[in-house]
Amino acid sequence: MYSQPALFRTTLRAIAVLVLLGWWPLSALANPISQLSSPQSFIAHPSGEGYFIANANGEPGTADNNGFISKLDRDGNLLDRHFIQGGRGDTILHSPHGMGIAGETLYVADITVIRGFHVQSGAPTVTVPLHPFRVEALTDLIADGSGQLYVLDTAGNAVYRIDPQHDFEVSLYLQHEDMGSPSGLAVHPRSGRLWIASLDNGNVMEIAEDRTMTEVISNSFFTGKFRNLSGLDFDRFGSLYLSDMTAGKIWRVQPDQSMQVIAEFLISPSSVKIDRRKHMILVPYLYADGAEINGLEQPINTGTQRKRKRTLSDYGLGWLEGDEKP
Repeated sequence: MYSQPALFRTTLRAIAVLVLLGWWPLSALANPISQLSSPQSFIAHPSGEGYFIANANGEPGTADNNGFISKLDRDGNLLDRHFIQGGRGDTILHSPHGMGIAGETLYVADITVIRGFHVQSGAPTVTVPLHPFRVEALTDLIADGSGQLYVLDTAGNAVYRIDPQHDFEVSLYLQHEDMGSPSGLAVHPRSGRLWIASLDNGNVMEIAEDRTMTEVISNSFFTGKFRNLSGLDFDRFGSLYLSDMTAGKIWRVQPDQSMQVIAEFLISPSSVKIDRRKHMILVPYLYADGAEINGLEQPINTGTQRKRKRTLSDYGLGWLEGDEKP
């Protein structure tokens, strides 16, 4: 594991090389966030007001009431490293993972419960236990835009739905062994359907309105590209982004199913989320105690010819040392 100074020296060297080669526009430089502690997720406020990073602050999954949420301003600068801190006052927060914002509440998956905090003050507002369902470890969590929350139980191969408008009623939305330990969850910006990424088999699946599941991207022995997918999200143009924690890569899958590795040689990218409003990509590094935020290029359509992108300029990760062509 690298020390923080070593990580940022690597960042500067990588950026300098890419700028000199003409592969990296100066406007696309990343904003690195340091002094985190086992960050597991990184999300944007849907209104564009800022960002939040969930820190396990120790071994993920440990119930030690020592987790915290960091708050960033709209430009990605750290405002309050311990905006929400487990063990401070009446706040309980063990190992925060996935997060979602609905209304004025920041919802956080915390091992076997969902915790709600006021998005402005950080004060605890609600606790939703999932113990009756015998969940083992809640991971990714999203708000679907209509007031519903969805959360993954990776070990249980299940998706649960929480309805804040009806006394936080919890229901099992879908459970199937073919999910392969789902670790990433997102809503498609156009269809509104849920998509999940598998940690075990690297498949990507779509869940229809009737709760049937379709394999969208197969990761078989002969066609496999992924090792252990840890997260996924969409930009507003319909491109899909996948984080592979074991391989240390970020993939982009365009609507025409073409795939690109837009970053590799990364240190434990534990998830990936997109700020659709600002077209920014957000990645936390679980074992590097850091995170980064950077702008993405917007699609350019020049009639029948589409301009080929320089993949290295898409994503300003500090530990990027190479690029794989599609």
